[in-house]
Amino acid sequence: MSRQIHIGNLTLGGGAPVRVQSMTNTDTLDTSATVQQALRMVEAGCELVRITAPDVRAAENLGRIKEELLRRGCEVPLVADIHFNPKAAEVAATLVEKVRVNPGNYTDRNTGKLDFTDQEYNDELKRIGERMASLIDICKRHHTAMRIGTNHGSLSQRIMSRYGNTPEGMAQSALEFAQVCRAQDYHDLVFSMKASNVKVMVDSTRLFVHKMHALGMDYPIHLGVTEAGDGIQGRLKSAAGIGALLLDGIGDTIRVSLTEDPEAEMPVAYDILQAVGARITQTEYIACPSCGRTQYDIQRALREIKAKTSHLVGVKIGVMGCIVNGPGEMADADYGYVGSGAGKITLYKGRTVVKRDIDQRDAVDQLVAFIEQDLRTTGAAAHDKGNNINS
Repeated sequence: MSRQIHIGNLTLGGGAPVRVQSMTNTDTLDTSATVQQALRMVEAGCELVRITAPDVRAAENLGRIKEELLRRGCEVPLVADIHFNPKAAEVAATLVEKVRVNPGNYTDRNTGKLDFTDQEYNDELKRIGERMASLIDICKRHHTAMRIGTNHGSLSQRIMSRYGNTPEGMAQSALEFAQVCRAQDYHDLVFSMKASNVKVMVDSTRLFVHKMHALGMDYPIHLGVTEAGDGIQGRLKSAAGIGALLLDGIGDTIRVSLTEDPEAEMPVAYDILQAVGARITQTEYIACPSCGRTQYDIQRALREIKAKTSHLVGVKIGVMGCIVNGPGEMADADYGYVGSGAGKITLYKGRTVVKRDIDQRDAVDQLVAFIEQDLRTTGAAAHDKGNNINS
């Protein structure tokens, strides 16, 4: 388990729920547009809002954005996204709850040099520590967290000269910054290894976590497949990369990076968390694809059941075509709806039959009525989705 840190009023790591974040795509200097988009993101379930700060002027405007959000009753933590401009990071760190810096372009000087002697390499590491000192001091004084976000496409020439454009290079780049921060007794850190290539993202994250643990460090990890694209491809790439690592027990916060409105990312993120059991915010449905043995309209039944039970967060409902798949293959479902003959349905609680061979025309309503009565009787917790997202 990772250590727990605080980002404003939000806990991250250390057993806290896996947090969902996204990033605005408005002009940071357009306060109104950025605030409006941030509010829509929060309404969709975003728990950390990242905003680009390409220069000092944009960084300064983060304060106005923060003030307007607070005026509207929104306390979502803000994250300043920094590339190339250490001064912007220092300004932002006094105004928002977290800054994100990219080791590949924050302090390393890309001068075109391709070969580094050991002395030159170590001298550059020393300069990185010196350049980072001011930002670290500001973050410590203002209780501002920092994400060290390594990107596959922007490793420094110094790292590339020794490790190439590889997962090893990504992990080493982040570890160097971790050591710099630890040397200054600063630990409000989050790390990420991002790539548009799913395998590179997964391999580099696993490698970094292994090396970090070997050095006695336990910082939280942010997960995401960067530049995943849009539509089904973007969703599948994100699910494959993020899901694989979550199943490894790695990951404290995630972002699904889609070329769509940022509000579209949150449902996908929560679906991924639900699918791997990392965070339950929805009703779970177990449904067979059906075959020639199915003697009722299972697709229609599933749609009707979902429409009438989607508010029952944490409840698992199995919808099976016949007794070959149900109840055995829905063994971990709380309730079951199983075809038992031509137009006939048998209802289950767990593996126990509660109603046998009822008419399919009445079966969905009878299932819903039984579930609601059973939940009232047992006092089982089933919460509205909107209330559960920010738990």
